[in-house]
Amino acid sequence: MATKADSTLNVAIIPARGGSKRIPRKNIRSFNGLPMISYPIRAALESGVFDKVVVSTDDQEIAAIASDFGAEVPFIRDPALADDHTGTGAVMQDAILQLQRSGWHIGVCACIYATTPLLNSERIKQVFQTFSQNTIDFVFTAAAFSFPIQRALLKLPNGGVEAFDKQSIGKRSQDLPPAFHDAGQLYMANAATWLDSSKGTFSAHSRMYVLPSHLVQDIDNEEDWHRAELLYRMLQESGEC
Repeated sequence: MATKADSTLNVAIIPARGGSKRIPRKNIRSFNGLPMISYPIRAALESGVFDKVVVSTDDQEIAAIASDFGAEVPFIRDPALADDHTGTGAVMQDAILQLQRSGWHIGVCACIYATTPLLNSERIKQVFQTFSQNTIDFVFTAAAFSFPIQRALLKLPNGGVEAFDKQSIGKRSQDLPPAFHDAGQLYMANAATWLDSSKGTFSAHSRMYVLPSHLVQDIDNEEDWHRAELLYRMLQESGEC
C-alpha cells in the first residue's frame, strides 16, 4: 500500500451508476458468479497502488455490494450526475471534490470503469509505473485497431459504398501508420489534473498503455457480455486474468 509522509493518498475511483439501459443493472449483475463491480474493486485493492478504493454511485444497492467487496462509499452521488449524458470527467471532478471536502489530500487518482473484469492488478501496477516514470498529464489503457482505419468504408444512402479516406484506400496496410483506440478500462492522473478542465485525457501530454486486443472487450450489449465471460474464463485458465 502506498504511504507518504505528507499523508497524500493515491485513490482509485470507480464510477458505477444504477441506471444502465442497454444491460440493466450491469454494474452488479453476476459475471461468472460474482457481481461485475467486484472485479475492478479486487484488482485495485490487490495492486497495492492505492491507499483508498472508492465507488461513486447514486444507487444504495451498488453501494452496499461495493462495500461488501472492500471498496469505500463515503458519499452517494447526486442523481443529476448519474444520467445518460453526464461524462466521466464531471463524475471524477465531483468525487475528488467530495473527498477533498472530507479532508482527503489526494495525489494520484485513477478512474477505473466498473465493467472491467479483464483488468488485473499487475496491469494496474504497470500503468502506475508508466505514470510515475514520466512527466505527463494522463496515462490510459488503449489498444490498436485490428484493421487500418484509413481504409474504412462508408455506406451511402443508396446502398453504395465509398472510401472513408480516398487517398489511403489503395495503400498497403504496412504503409499506413497504426491507429489506436481507448480501451475503456483505466485512466490515471493527479487529482489536480482531473480538476483542470483545460487538460484533456487524449493529448500530446498523455501516454497510452497499450494492451493486446485479447485483453480488451467493451460490454455494451448481451453479445458483448457473453463474449467477455468466455474470454475471462480463457484468460483465467492461461493465468492472464
